[in-house]
Amino acid sequence: MYKHGLRASVALRSISTCKLKCHHYQYVHKAEIEFSRNLTTTTIGPEFIESVAGSSVQLQIVKALHSGERKKASHLLLDFGHRSHSLSADDFVNIFKYCAESPDPLFVMEIWRLMESKDISINNTCSSLMTRALCKGVCINKDFSIMDFLAESRHFYPVLPLYNSILRSYTEIQNLVQARKCLDLMEKQMIGKSEVTYTALLKLAVVQKNLPAVHIIWQEYIKLYSMSIVPLRKFVWSFTRLGDLKSAYRTLQQMVSLVMRGNISIAKTVYGKLYSTRLDIPVPSNGRLGSTILDIRKSKQHDSCILSPMYLPNIVSASKEQQIICMDDKKAKSGEINGLNGKKHSLPMKVLRWSFNDIIHGCANEKNYMLAWKLILQMQSLGLQPSSHTYNGLIRAIVSQRRFGDAMRMLKKMQQENLKLVDSTLATLSVAFSRELQLDLAESLLNQISECLYPHPYNALLASCDALNQPERAVRVFAKMRKIKLLPDMRTYELLFSLFGIVNAPYEDSNMLSQVDAAKRINAIERDMANNGFQHSYLSLKNLMKSLGEEGMIRELIQYLHVAENLFLFSNPSLGTDMFNIVLHYLVEAQEGHMAIEIFKKMKLCGCHPDSTTYNIMIDCCSIIRSYRSASLLISMMIREGFCPVACTYTALVKILLEDENFNEAVDVLERIKLDGIKLDVLLFNTFLRQACYRGRIDVIEFIVEFMHQEKVQPDPATCGYVFSAYVNSSFHNTAIEALQVLSLRMMSEDGNILKERKDLVDEFILNEDLASESHIFKLFEDSEDEVATGLLNLRWCAIIGFPLCESADRSLWAKRLELRFQKRLASGSRKGVHDF
Repeated sequence: MYKHGLRASVALRSISTCKLKCHHYQYVHKAEIEFSRNLTTTTIGPEFIESVAGSSVQLQIVKALHSGERKKASHLLLDFGHRSHSLSADDFVNIFKYCAESPDPLFVMEIWRLMESKDISINNTCSSLMTRALCKGVCINKDFSIMDFLAESRHFYPVLPLYNSILRSYTEIQNLVQARKCLDLMEKQMIGKSEVTYTALLKLAVVQKNLPAVHIIWQEYIKLYSMSIVPLRKFVWSFTRLGDLKSAYRTLQQMVSLVMRGNISIAKTVYGKLYSTRLDIPVPSNGRLGSTILDIRKSKQHDSCILSPMYLPNIVSASKEQQIICMDDKKAKSGEINGLNGKKHSLPMKVLRWSFNDIIHGCANEKNYMLAWKLILQMQSLGLQPSSHTYNGLIRAIVSQRRFGDAMRMLKKMQQENLKLVDSTLATLSVAFSRELQLDLAESLLNQISECLYPHPYNALLASCDALNQPERAVRVFAKMRKIKLLPDMRTYELLFSLFGIVNAPYEDSNMLSQVDAAKRINAIERDMANNGFQHSYLSLKNLMKSLGEEGMIRELIQYLHVAENLFLFSNPSLGTDMFNIVLHYLVEAQEGHMAIEIFKKMKLCGCHPDSTTYNIMIDCCSIIRSYRSASLLISMMIREGFCPVACTYTALVKILLEDENFNEAVDVLERIKLDGIKLDVLLFNTFLRQACYRGRIDVIEFIVEFMHQEKVQPDPATCGYVFSAYVNSSFHNTAIEALQVLSLRMMSEDGNILKERKDLVDEFILNEDLASESHIFKLFEDSEDEVATGLLNLRWCAIIGFPLCESADRSLWAKRLELRFQKRLASGSRKGVHDF
């Protein structure tokens, strides 16, 4: 609604504005300058009351207002108006000043009513002070509307500056309703618009995130005014904020064109504010600026600088002269460098730098780092030295494309130029490296931040510590937060529960001591959270419950499930599925099958709909109570709910059959899985091997090993352990060694021929008699090459006991025998079991 209203207000409704006479605009412009001067030069400090000059009545009224005696002030004002007959606007200036500083819009209204009743004309000073009080009072009295009051006014002049000030105030506090009323009243009274009006409209459009309105304002503006650098900068800001980098870039090139032509109408106030020195008189543009097409034919030279990524590091390290040469255009150097560096005006250069910075930061938000590079090169060709703020935006744009090497080179370039590293730049880089799991670099950048106001970069590093299971580093990071007195937010506490709620897992099983330690940690985090005014969020409770489950604290886990029900689940049952799944998983893991069934029933009664994970957990629970019938019913329910069984579903089903030593039916399920096209995994095969090893079923062991080989499922260390133990328990020691070698080779590579391809492994790790070789093997575990390290240790151990080394799994007689028997079974079409294997 508001978007259409704003668009309608800035559309070309009233052509009569363009037909106003030139002297009227001159008068309005002069009045607006005086109006603005009164607003900015009026400064009232705490000592104002003591220094009020004028009549004693004004002083009494001001003192009454300052002490909060409003009734007394009103009586004094009325008495002052009745007793004095020759009053002027100057007799109320001091009261207006106090009301403007307070602000006190209601008392300003009383003064205004008195002046109207006495037919006292208001001057520009009182008008500006009155407007200041009304506009500042908008923030305090949001229901207070001055629109109707202005509509009834007869003595306010000039009207346009007053309305601009009110419109600007409503825009700053983002009161779109009142701003719309102000625009409607301006249009109704046909007072026209000035450049200040268009500036307020641009801010209003940005607040509404209304990009089409900005384009409409642009089209209307260029029909009334020729371009100058200050308004163009405001359009660049608006386009950038709304993500229209193309329009912002074109407008920026027009700014460059104006400065190069010497069309500079800009100055600075005593307060350091930049303003346009030209008269606010509509002079329609007769050029092609409205089409936002660059009016510099040399612009093609900039396009040649959008180099491929392979050239970017060279650009970063290149000097200004080298970057100009890379444009391959000598006119660029003589044209732009002389065009801007030759100017004596520093203010246009400052405005240009601001606009360049705006677009470069917009490139970071839009992840357009190529345009950011292009702008940096143009700045250097124009003689605009990039500031630390510029580099901040550029680094953010580079990081958005994950070009971390270029970002670090830019950081070094800033250090070489003695530019202060902006904290936001360091925080952005630290967050990026945290997400890339480069924790050393992320922590180093984080420690360089002089002042961090928000915990977001620390949270990113804590999250990476959680992902890589590095609680020691997380302790250091959190201690740094404490040292700099940075208050945690809810995300911090969510990560703390995940990081420190678990004591032993996954290193070793929990025990009584670890459970006591975990309880102390959780209580400490909860106390700190309460002291900072936070209560549990959905994610913090999930992480807390996972920690309790990992430590085997079942009673506490159920208690926090009740807490979650009261906080979230009763009001929004859809959130409960994950919570209940966590509880069910750890109940099954703790062999609490009957309790898991009760929680499952409660879950359905609460309105939480089970998902695929829920059914898989409960099917696994049936292995605890050893009920194949219940598992089959759950699979039927699962299919009816639209969830397809997966490998873990059948793994739980197979586990139940194997507990009853029903190997034949379990093998049938395995072959059914293959027919259904479900990808088989090593966990499913290990379920067979573990139970077959325990029962001494060598036939099942050999069948499953060959089945794995045919399905190209690589063994893991657990597979090697089950097969080796099964043969040893049956006193087949030579076969156990041979099987261990074959499975180790297949674990290291899918084809089992890794020793043929890498002869160095045999001499360096397996047959090397140096004890240090085992230390080198252990280092492979640090690089997450667990399977290769375990395989090498197995083969080395086989060589140490004097067993001949098998360089290829295909050469093993044991492997050939298993393959031959499997092929015979397939050829005979046997599906009766594994006894004939």
